[in-house]
Amino acid sequence: MSEISNHHKEQAQKKLCFAIYICSTSRYYRQMEKNEPLLDLGGDIIQELIQTAGHVVMYKEILLDDKAMITKAFRDSLAIGDLDVVIFSGGTGIAPADVTIETVSPLLEKTLPGFGEFFRQISFNDIGSAAVLSCAIAGVAAGKAFFCIPGSPNAVKTAVEKLILPEAPHIIKHAREHQ
Repeated sequence: MSEISNHHKEQAQKKLCFAIYICSTSRYYRQMEKNEPLLDLGGDIIQELIQTAGHVVMYKEILLDDKAMITKAFRDSLAIGDLDVVIFSGGTGIAPADVTIETVSPLLEKTLPGFGEFFRQISFNDIGSAAVLSCAIAGVAAGKAFFCIPGSPNAVKTAVEKLILPEAPHIIKHAREHQ
């Protein structure tokens, strides 16, 4: 890593506030039927990794794979002043019901294409050619970082440990320059 990159990372905010949205129609309805919080392994892994790294999870919710619900969560996140990073997990596949990527993409002010590229590269090393089915994006809006990742436990672990946690503070620093 270059000296300039290290300098930027050193100046970045150390403790971030996260929101986690699990986009899963089946989990959403199971949660509603039971009228109690539903355990979601992928979401629980995300929360644990974030907290272990010293950050704060301000908000965690299970959503339908629904454009209106995902859009509302995105827009609500913009209004939360202390929130830095938003992760949408699930609904990123190629099935017609998977709408997370298509919903979030147009709401981003800038995208970070390298996030999806590196996620698939890392995934390819782990799972082979099935990585081409992995849809993942990242970008910024209103000084906040947004990540859309698959919901499987291995995918969330890969994305959070290898990409989101190492770079989120650096992304936030640049997203908030001259705001």
